[in-house]
Amino acid sequence: MPKLLDSFTLALLSTVALASLLPCSGAAAQAFNLITNLAIGLLFFLHGAKLSREAVLAGIGHWRLHLTVLACTFALFPILGLLLKPVLTPLVTPELYLGVLYLCILPSTVQSSIAFTSMAQGNVPAAICSATASNLLGIFITPLLVGWLVVSHGGVGQGMGSALDIVYQLLLPFIAGQIARRWIGRWVDRHKAMLKYVDQGSILLVVYTAFSAAVIGGLWRQTPPAALAGLLLVNVILLGLLLGLTTLAGRKLGFNREDQITILFCGSKKSLASGVPMAKVLFAGHAIGAIVLPLMLFHQIQLMVCALLAQRFRQQRQLAGRMQEKSPLA
Repeated sequence: MPKLLDSFTLALLSTVALASLLPCSGAAAQAFNLITNLAIGLLFFLHGAKLSREAVLAGIGHWRLHLTVLACTFALFPILGLLLKPVLTPLVTPELYLGVLYLCILPSTVQSSIAFTSMAQGNVPAAICSATASNLLGIFITPLLVGWLVVSHGGVGQGMGSALDIVYQLLLPFIAGQIARRWIGRWVDRHKAMLKYVDQGSILLVVYTAFSAAVIGGLWRQTPPAALAGLLLVNVILLGLLLGLTTLAGRKLGFNREDQITILFCGSKKSLASGVPMAKVLFAGHAIGAIVLPLMLFHQIQLMVCALLAQRFRQQRQLAGRMQEKSPLA
């Protein structure tokens, strides 16, 4: 049975504790953000160099998986946020529920979805396509859903900038890795184990920088303890439901194990990196603390839970591989 607290989970908990006690700010925060961006760029470059052209084309053409992920992100999440209102509103303030509803209509994460899919040995090419498509489409879908479900307020002034950030930070390194594969592909294939450290290192950097910003922004001061406890419970309920429903959808729709893992990690998460800049534009002139607080907490919870799940999937696959090697029929 896999251990609940392995070395990476302990590292994740230590990173959260460090960010809570010693959050980075000012020049240090800028330096960490730069290092994080470089680590993410390296991650996508190595994934590009690792994946064959055939695997990438297969990921792009996996339209059933992509539609499933998008349906979970932009349809199932908002529907649950609306249907659960009678249950959620007694636990949080009306302002915080507005933030929960905003959380439900955001796109999926990109780097952590792909990193967790890679750690769990899921369909990485499909994860890259699904997560990137979610963020690109979210630039247009999220403002429309905000105007329809949350408030009558528009504006997507940062949309093009967000799209260009995705292209610069994720797609270009991946394409560069694909181009460089002809020269470094064999070396990368011989050192695939190093991708695990790049995956985990990029996640730890994202956790530290994101949690530092949340703590400096008054994460623990903006709500009373009772409302904060209620918000934590609301986020756990939402994440638990989505993890269960995405798992069920992957099985019922006949996807294989690798695709089920991709649907689980890409369809159940929400992007802090996209959500906070969008909130500043979509709710311009309003105090956005209560609106982004549910997202900040959800982001940390999803990273912790998905890290545990990814490690368990990896350990299960390794155990199955060892058992198959020992089998006399293998």
